[in-house]
Amino acid sequence: MFYTDNEVIDFITENDVKFIRLSYCDIYGVQKNISIMPSELRRAFRDGISFDASAVRGFGDEVRSDLLLFPDPSTLALLPWRPSHGRVVRFFCDIKHPDGRTFEMDSRHILKKAVRYAAGRGYTVSFGAECEFYLFKCDAEGNPTDIPFDNAGYMDVSPLDKGENVRREICLTLEEMGIIPEASHHEEGPGQNEIDFRYSEPLVSADNVTTFKWVVKTVAARNGLFATFDPKPIPDKSGNGFHINMAPKLIGGVTEQAVYDSFMAGVLDRAAELCAFLNPTEASFLRLGENKAPKYITWSEQNRSQLIRIPAGDGEYKRIELRSPDCRTNHYIAYALLIYAGMEGIENKKVPPVPIDLNLYKADKEIIDKLSKLPESLSEAVEIACRSEFIGRVLPKRVAEAYNPLYEKQE
Repeated sequence: MFYTDNEVIDFITENDVKFIRLSYCDIYGVQKNISIMPSELRRAFRDGISFDASAVRGFGDEVRSDLLLFPDPSTLALLPWRPSHGRVVRFFCDIKHPDGRTFEMDSRHILKKAVRYAAGRGYTVSFGAECEFYLFKCDAEGNPTDIPFDNAGYMDVSPLDKGENVRREICLTLEEMGIIPEASHHEEGPGQNEIDFRYSEPLVSADNVTTFKWVVKTVAARNGLFATFDPKPIPDKSGNGFHINMAPKLIGGVTEQAVYDSFMAGVLDRAAELCAFLNPTEASFLRLGENKAPKYITWSEQNRSQLIRIPAGDGEYKRIELRSPDCRTNHYIAYALLIYAGMEGIENKKVPPVPIDLNLYKADKEIIDKLSKLPESLSEAVEIACRSEFIGRVLPKRVAEAYNPLYEKQE
């Protein structure tokens, strides 16, 4: 990993890099980029590269629409699928106004601010992602079909699991880019796959998820397939989840169990208010409430019917798993909101409710009717978020306003 501008420029020269992609995400987590030549990189570090913000959804209108991209030198990555001669690299960027002010809709900035908030109170939070996606066949013209790549099930092996080679190529490509997956396997749905990642710092984890989604799409296309992270691509099959594992830690000290409990209590208390951001499409709500996707605001140990599960594990493997989000979330904003919610729990010494040690998909109606639920539609989720004092406090107003019931992200 390269940390200074000069080290990066030396690397570019020594490794025959001929093309540079400057990447960022819009407010909905969709990756964008602009390409420059190596001769422009020093200027990019110093002055930024301008782009038209009015052409990016959620970034504003034509009035004062110029913004600047400043590449983060620590995010340099070679693109393994590009030629080895005349190489291509990618940087993630910070977004600023021409007068040097940080752009408030910059997702990375929103997360950085949350990280600083936690650090100022003596805590860090590590994140690990579990990402699910489907592979579909394409027709003779290369257009996606609704035919899954295989009919395998959970953790099946080849020849039933036809996605094995694709997953391996994805993992090896990520490894070449400096991202080490923890595990990969076939999921429950036909053509459904999962790749998991170890814990890392919030910004690194979020950047890695952005890279992962890009690599999945790219590798699938190279193999004549279409990859989708849609929450419910096949109506009667398992949906695609984005399970978020969190580990709060006391900086320079021993993290007591009470820290985990209070962090979890904070997330549970704000779960309904976060839903518009963690599940930001109509399709998101088709997934919740079935096939191990929760809809009740509960927790338990090792119980996949709950909103929060405490997996088996001690030491570095001790974690809190939130099971409701899907990959349509802007993961930078998702991580930021979870940090704020968890820190609120720690600061107020919140105590979680009693665990619900039941399979909520099979529990009696008289039991589940007493439980708090996540919103049942995008419009309900947005309405709750709009009324939320918490959301208004931790997110810029323009960011909150960008999420509305009419919005539906596209591939």
